[in-house]
Amino acid sequence: MDPTEIIKIVTAAEKYTESQSVKPHVDVHPAMKLTIVSCMDSRLDLFGILGLDIGDAHIVRNAGGIVTDDVIRSLAVSQRSLGTNMIVLIHHTDCGLEKISDDDFKFQIEREIGIRPSWAVEAFRDPYDDVRQSIARLAASPFVTHKQNIFGFVYEVDKHQLVRVDPYPS
Repeated sequence: MDPTEIIKIVTAAEKYTESQSVKPHVDVHPAMKLTIVSCMDSRLDLFGILGLDIGDAHIVRNAGGIVTDDVIRSLAVSQRSLGTNMIVLIHHTDCGLEKISDDDFKFQIEREIGIRPSWAVEAFRDPYDDVRQSIARLAASPFVTHKQNIFGFVYEVDKHQLVRVDPYPS
């Protein structure tokens, strides 16, 4: 990262701090009792897309929005300690994980540094199918306590449209 970019974000953080000084304390428990699991893609403005405010929801992001053990860990904390009872999964079109394969990616890393990663990349071909896979993982997890309110979506990046995914298509 260019050092001027660091200066830019530090300056923005200082302005943000000044603007927040008159706002009331926001509770640690999400107001909407919602946790969103989404891809880390920088094109996804979840607050804008979903009309969220600070304090409305927990947001868990990773490459692909994949439901990993660490995502389940975060969901367990969110549900059991912080009162959430709804999960929204948001994957998207044109995802970087659609453009790679697990084996090739791991091989590149091993060739570069001499160690093959122990973790799965979890590349996929179809974001709709991957949302269904994620819903199935959540439903099967004993650590996720609120399974009745799991919803899946794919964000169509070129259309700027959120599309609901039927977990059990015919």
